Amino acid sequence: MSAVVTEELAARFDAVDLDQLVTEAALLTRVDRKYVVPRVALPTIIGGLQTGTRALDIDGSRDFAYRSVYFDTPELLSFHLAARPRRRRFKIRTRSYEDTGGAFLEIKTRGARGTTAKERAEYRAELDRLPVEAREEIEQSLAAIGVAESVADRLQPTLTSSYRRATLLGTDGARATVDTDLTWLDVSGPELRLPEVAIVETKSAARASDADRVLWRQGYRPVSVSKYATGLAALRPTLPRNRWSRLLRGPFVP
Repeated sequence: MSAVVTEELAARFDAVDLDQLVTEAALLTRVDRKYVVPRVALPTIIGGLQTGTRALDIDGSRDFAYRSVYFDTPELLSFHLAARPRRRRFKIRTRSYEDTGGAFLEIKTRGARGTTAKERAEYRAELDRLPVEAREEIEQSLAAIGVAESVADRLQPTLTSSYRRATLLGTDGARATVDTDLTWLDVSGPELRLPEVAIVETKSAARASDADRVLWRQGYRPVSVSKYATGLAALRPTLPRNRWSRLLRGPFVP
């Protein structure tokens, strides 16, 4: 899906700026649902949304490039905790907003009780390097879920993902993102491109959003997919893959 097409799809809606988006969607108790859909289905999916839906607009653009670098230990502890899955797990990444500028370190952890915490801090180093001050923050986050602090010293860049994203705000206050031009690059060399696939993610209160109902009516159901873990499993066939076996036999075939 080219950026032009995605931009045209989002352009049919009124605009919402970033401050408005954060204010209106931030108070929700979030339930995240992810859908893997053919890119050719996007016009029908987006066309089914209510007319009061708004699209994130920054300086006249409604489609933005993202690049993320994921960090893991040499034995891929973060990946294996997600693949099993374990109640305690973590994900460490740096993310760059290629079009609008700015980069962030993001630390996502899940503890023994199933609660998820996400920390985000502005990042000024190279995306594939974790400076000392970042490692200290990571140590604290890992310790909070019972993972040894020493893991922070062993993290290294493992996988880079890039894509373009359009963000929509529904009349019900729920948010939906549409990711296209999906690409993964393994540090060991292999690359995976899925130009015919899109990932739609909804973020809403406990009940289904307008976007969820549109997707359901068109036959799509939520799936377990992780840009890091599913992408890495696709590029490294020897890794555990049962959790994403259907996707790895279908849309995520290299």
